[in-house]
Amino acid sequence: MARRAIRKIPDKTPDIRSVAALAKVSIATVSRTINGAPVVSDRLAKRVWAAIEQLNYFPNTMARSLVSGRSRILGIIVENITNPFFPELIQSFEEIAVAHGYEILVSSSNSDPAILTTCVRRMIERKVEGVAVLTFGEEEPVLEQLAYHDIPMVLAEFHLDDPKASTILLDYSTGIRAAIQHLADLGHTRIGFLAGPHTIHSAVTRENDFRAAMEDAGLTVHQNWIIECNHTLKGGVVGFERLQSLSSRPTAILCSNDMTAIGVLRAAYLKGLKVPQDLSVVGLDDIDFAEFTLPPLTTIRLSRVDLARAAFEALRQQAEKSSGATIQREFLVSTSLVARGSTGTPPSESGR
Repeated sequence: MARRAIRKIPDKTPDIRSVAALAKVSIATVSRTINGAPVVSDRLAKRVWAAIEQLNYFPNTMARSLVSGRSRILGIIVENITNPFFPELIQSFEEIAVAHGYEILVSSSNSDPAILTTCVRRMIERKVEGVAVLTFGEEEPVLEQLAYHDIPMVLAEFHLDDPKASTILLDYSTGIRAAIQHLADLGHTRIGFLAGPHTIHSAVTRENDFRAAMEDAGLTVHQNWIIECNHTLKGGVVGFERLQSLSSRPTAILCSNDMTAIGVLRAAYLKGLKVPQDLSVVGLDDIDFAEFTLPPLTTIRLSRVDLARAAFEALRQQAEKSSGATIQREFLVSTSLVARGSTGTPPSESGR
């Protein structure tokens, strides 16, 4: 027999008057505290927030926005939430936003321009104060729409000549150079690259950085060892199989993201290859899953926390700017190598 929950019904739903009475302040002081007005002293603000918590009072956010003229809502649009990188990014962005008194509205484009347009329309209707468009190459169809409605935006690796647009520059080069040097130090000279789709500008940037890093290390870039594939597990499997079909193959594979690299790990296992004894594999992103693969994945870390913090700060500066204040238009997020168990010395030529 199912148990029935017994729920205690409160005598009265607390309102702003209840908070004011408990905190022993005026209703105006409660309102100013909730809306973040600087005229309220820290001492009074602490009393008001303590009363709010004790009464379990929920401020009317719609009424607040009407009074203050601000929604305190920020939008974030990502490419595809099936890639763990993006949920991890959203979580970091939300934690930072909530800590600063903002709510967030989340959308995923699923790599579909029509969906992306709908996402932006929904955010405009909700009167967001800014949008972080972190789709890494698919944002162009909606930029004009955001600019037309005068909505601040921050973009990853994309410059827009608009005073309300900021750019996050991602320094893939540092991490990729470190990865190539790491493989070279282990003795690898035959290194392949599974590139992301060339329709995504971040994937093109990563491939160009791979070529430059190989040249700097004095290593030969074999064009047929650079395979374009999707940033998915299946993309990694397909890319690995294409490399395996060649008569001459690399001893190490650098992948454009971790999902592709994890696909390579699975495909290598099914092929009977041991990682890293027969093949070294390097990813890019350092998603949480990376350290739990077998073996743990060597990867290039792109910090979601740093990326989220840069995105939030860009939007916060626009939303809270005062007259004459300087707005930072560019933010840099760097990368670094995390060496784990998926890289080792190359197999001997006789063993290949």
